[in-house]
Amino acid sequence: MLVLLPPSEGKADPVERAASGSLDWGDLSLPGLNTARKAVAEELVELCAHDPERAREVLGLSTGQRAEVARNAELYSTPVLPAAALYTGVLYEALGLSDLGSNAMDRAYREVLVFSGLWGAVRLSDPLPAYRCSGGVRLPRLGGLGPYWRSPLQEVVPEQVGEGLLLDLRSSAYAGMWKPKGELAQRTATVRVLQSRIVDGVEKRTVVSHFNKATKGRLLRALLQASRPATPTELAELLKELGYQVEAQPPNRTGSPWRLDVIVTEV
Repeated sequence: MLVLLPPSEGKADPVERAASGSLDWGDLSLPGLNTARKAVAEELVELCAHDPERAREVLGLSTGQRAEVARNAELYSTPVLPAAALYTGVLYEALGLSDLGSNAMDRAYREVLVFSGLWGAVRLSDPLPAYRCSGGVRLPRLGGLGPYWRSPLQEVVPEQVGEGLLLDLRSSAYAGMWKPKGELAQRTATVRVLQSRIVDGVEKRTVVSHFNKATKGRLLRALLQASRPATPTELAELLKELGYQVEAQPPNRTGSPWRLDVIVTEV
């Protein structure tokens, strides 16, 4: 199984964590992405160092987030942390990597790819500096990072999946960077989180937004501590065994993924 995650906008501060070292391209997994990574990093650093106000606008940051621009400008000299420790958003808090247990953590290092506007995709063990560059950013020279990454990622991601199940937990901005095609899509499962409420005696279901991330984090944590499903149907059955209410919807056309609706009553 291979799991695709989004990154988080929230990042730990490597300086506060007394991290050491700096960005070394040779330490990153998926080295086939390094040429594309360097191009994004070079433009990002140059923009943030020489035109901070324009950089803030390009990155979609408020005036109170100018420190994020300054941090990008120092990308090459900032200390690094493993991605597992760097990302601190809602999904990662719910995933709880710091106390996952050695066997499950080994699986996370092997079976999880985190998509990123700056790095394309990385593993949780990859040492990264703190940065701010979402998948929806449009850089002045390279253009939109979603379209930019499609070709490089198509070259490297399918081989990482191999013949197994692909579980796609990415948000829309990162799902647009690469989509499984053909036979691979047929063994891909996406997850939608729905909240079920009874209104005037009738069940109403609504798509969960913010807490969708927490549910996906808890779900992945449970999967990493369980057996490995080989197909979308096995995944749905395993999630049911783990206590989730799941409704599986097969692909509605050739080349489409399975969709698993996870129904929750509390968020």
